Amino acid sequence: MADLYLKALESERKALWATCRLKGLSKDTPERQRIAALDELLREHKAKRKA
Repeated sequence: MADLYLKALESERKALWATCRLKGLSKDTPERQRIAALDELLREHKAKRKA
C-alpha cells in the first residue's frame, strides 16, 4: 500500500528544493529551514516503518 504521508513529505521537499535552487537561496532562509525540518520528519518516519 502507498504511504501517502511519505509521498506528501517528499513532494513538499522536492518543490521547496527546486525553488531554492532556482532562486539561489542561502541556508538561513525559511525555505531551507523547512527542508531541514522535512529531512528530519522523513528520517523519523522511515525509522518507524522499519521498526
